[in-house]
Amino acid sequence: MRQLIDLASVKEFMAETLDKVEEQYLVQMADDMEIKSAYFQKVLAPEYLSQATEEELLQVLRFIFSIKRKAKEIIESIGLNDLKSAIYDLIYGRKMLEIRFQTFCNRIKLSDKYLRADLASELLHFTKPDEYWLWTRWMWNPRTKTGSLPLVVTENFELKGNNLGEIYINVGRAVAFVHSMSESGGYRFISERLFGTNVFLSCVYVIYAYTVLKMRMTKEFNKVMPGVVEFSRRILGLYRIRELDFLQLQSSN
Repeated sequence: MRQLIDLASVKEFMAETLDKVEEQYLVQMADDMEIKSAYFQKVLAPEYLSQATEEELLQVLRFIFSIKRKAKEIIESIGLNDLKSAIYDLIYGRKMLEIRFQTFCNRIKLSDKYLRADLASELLHFTKPDEYWLWTRWMWNPRTKTGSLPLVVTENFELKGNNLGEIYINVGRAVAFVHSMSESGGYRFISERLFGTNVFLSCVYVIYAYTVLKMRMTKEFNKVMPGVVEFSRRILGLYRIRELDFLQLQSSN
């Protein structure tokens, strides 16, 4: 297992993360992912999904960083009921996971197939966080061969696949390995669930991205870039999550 994880890089990124971010903010991000998950579980529950309103589905989509500005377009292009059907088949269907994942991506009308994959993985992960995992382009972008996962796994780890469904399965294996190293890597304290590993991987991406940007951009540009916490919260879909009305609804149920 250790041959598949670059533990030295894992520890280095964790040390740099803690140098830039206080522990409490990392834990808070994982806690806020629990809040996000609670909303997904409520709206996308099999017994509720068919009656979910358009506004509730819009809110789910707006929680997903890469497609939040396309939320209305996605619903209008496929239709509300067809989107509900596609989501149900993705999360609760009986076919093999990679087939369900690919079928869902084929049904969604977005020109960029990796945006469709972002959507599918977030719907799966935040509805059933202990069963499914996250795969977004900041974790692994097959087009550019970049992301946080290649920075912490070795070259022996296969992330590629013949289609989006296969890639999702391979990413899941990588995430599982990284998660299994959370104690020795020093980030188990964030959360024992996959949310803690997601927070760590988001910080890996942000730190690496900032390193590259600082070499290429002017000092003036670097000054206006958001901090590690703000950038991580945005790509995890947590921006201003505690201000949302559904928290009041959740506390009253």
